[in-house]
Amino acid sequence: MSDMGIAGKRALVTGAGSGIGAAVARRFAAAGAEVIVADLEPAAVADELGMCGLQLDVRDETQVAPALRDLDVLVNVAGIGSTTSAPDTPLEVWEDVFAVNARGTFLCCKHAIPGMAARGGGAIVNVASVAALVGLRNRAAYCAAKGAVVALTRALAVDHVGEGIRVNAVCPGTVDSPWVRRLVDDAGESLDALRARQPMGRLGTPDEIADAVLYLAGAEFVTGSVLVIDGGLTAA
Repeated sequence: MSDMGIAGKRALVTGAGSGIGAAVARRFAAAGAEVIVADLEPAAVADELGMCGLQLDVRDETQVAPALRDLDVLVNVAGIGSTTSAPDTPLEVWEDVFAVNARGTFLCCKHAIPGMAARGGGAIVNVASVAALVGLRNRAAYCAAKGAVVALTRALAVDHVGEGIRVNAVCPGTVDSPWVRRLVDDAGESLDALRARQPMGRLGTPDEIADAVLYLAGAEFVTGSVLVIDGGLTAA
């Protein structure tokens, strides 16, 4: 499945109501895919694209199981963040971050894979983070949960390569999205400070991440890979 070969494929994108997820849904729709826009609030993007909107809580297996059947492509974008060190992280925050980022990704993969295998293969792209690869201050739960996403990606790739299912991840750096702006506000940080730490002197865009996701969805000889898209942040 090349990136052009995504045309006509059935793709579900979680967290597609805004930010990176919405950008991925738009990219896939432009490439000719049949996109299911899955989010807690999917209507605006689904209506814009003329695609199916699905209200989905990825933490809830009873919702996930019937929704993830009969897919060619799955993109797991849904996620939440945290802005505290471990001693300052309440247990319920730790568990909620893992429930969305790690358990949600696991559940969606778990229930998508059998259908993909029956259809002769498929592609999964998980959105992790540079926080999975390096330590970031005051992001203990988020770093741990996204690290789990990277490890799960590699395990799934090995387990299901024989079924024609490719599983890859992208690790974005800091992206100028509504979600990041909310985290910055919660932590009392500034976008200018985030830009200043970037070797390129700017933040990424949702469209730049979506381009990478589209590539991985169609890259037939790529599986188990973790593509870092961070403007040089982890290299500096």
